[in-house]
Amino acid sequence: MPEPSPHSPKRRGRFLRFSAAFVVLLGVAGYLVVQYETGGRGPGCEVVSGKSDGTAYEFTPEQAVNAATIAAVGTGRGMPERAVAIALATSIQESGLVNIEHGDRDSLGLFQQRPSQGWGTEKEILDPTYAAGVFYEHLAKVPDYTKLPLTVAAQRVQRSGFPEAYAKHEPDATLLAAALTGSSPATLTCQGRPDTTVTEAGPDAVRAALVRDFGRDALQTTAAEVSDASTTPTPTPTPTVSTTAGSRTVTLPVTKDTGTGKGRDVRERGWQLAHWAVANASALHIERVSYGGREWSAGNTDSKWRTAGAQSTGGAKQAANAVRIVTGQ
Repeated sequence: MPEPSPHSPKRRGRFLRFSAAFVVLLGVAGYLVVQYETGGRGPGCEVVSGKSDGTAYEFTPEQAVNAATIAAVGTGRGMPERAVAIALATSIQESGLVNIEHGDRDSLGLFQQRPSQGWGTEKEILDPTYAAGVFYEHLAKVPDYTKLPLTVAAQRVQRSGFPEAYAKHEPDATLLAAALTGSSPATLTCQGRPDTTVTEAGPDAVRAALVRDFGRDALQTTAAEVSDASTTPTPTPTPTVSTTAGSRTVTLPVTKDTGTGKGRDVRERGWQLAHWAVANASALHIERVSYGGREWSAGNTDSKWRTAGAQSTGGAKQAANAVRIVTGQ
């Protein structure tokens, strides 16, 4: 009778199972490292219902930036919250709120607009601000679009081969629109992990992004100020917040809209700017945002808006109508 093999089937089975488990563990570890280093591509942001009914929508920092741009362009044109919800639902369906450089035939961008159909040049369509603007331009021409079902209004603009597709995104788009137009305060949060692929950050990048999304009037109507922890700020009618060493603060005193978006109150304007800043936190390396007695900080486990004390954001008393954006650069 031959002697038992030292490599019996039972031992080989245990060895294979151990090896497979080890490979899986290595894969998970590698994935986590990549996610940490790159800031992650999965959901890092969340918007919740202001009605405390448990409704929520999770999305990525990249999607957050694009959604905030779509909302800013809409309100800048004086479009109502319903129009912003229609635009957001359309973009969620067409591109997943990602500025993609491909699509059906020559479709491109957030709304999958086609150069051959007169929507603009390829370069223009791939500019989120332009793409959102031309969408609203067409939507405004739809008679009584605010009274139409969302999917009907979107289809009147898009002429899609799947006219009912937009309807399923209405709940998520409605949550996003309420937060990003400022009507639902303290409902949008992000983890705020810095995007390591971004080379420009800090106050100048914040200002440039504000102009990109809201137009040049954004800095004029909000009288944006910048303070540096290492310098003594020049006194202004609106107090400037001092910050910890190494951080700089962009202060946006909030006033009633005086441009095409006039009619929106100070509170809505302020929360739109505050949520916009949180949505751009990863891209612009924003560490803290405060407004209306509430404060969001990057890196919190739950990233919730918390009640700010009388001496918050570096120890300076907050002004009632100012959004403060603290950057790490």
